[in-house]
Amino acid sequence: MENNALNEMNRVDSNLRDEMLAELFLDQMMDDFKRSKILEEIDLPLKNKDKEAFLRLIEELKSIA
Repeated sequence: MENNALNEMNRVDSNLRDEMLAELFLDQMMDDFKRSKILEEIDLPLKNKDKEAFLRLIEELKSIA
C-alpha cells in the first residue's frame, strides 16, 4: 500500500513538472513572438524618422526582455 502511494506521488510530481515545463516553454515562445513582431514594427518608424513611435516600440521591447 505504501508503495502505491509513493508511485502516485511520483506520477503527480512528474505531471506537475511537465506542466511547469510546458508553461515555461509557452511563455518563452510568446515572448519570442512578441519580440519578433516589435522588431518588424520598428522598421517603419526608422524609415519615416518617427522618433516618438520608435522610442515607444523600444520601451515595449525592453519590457519583454
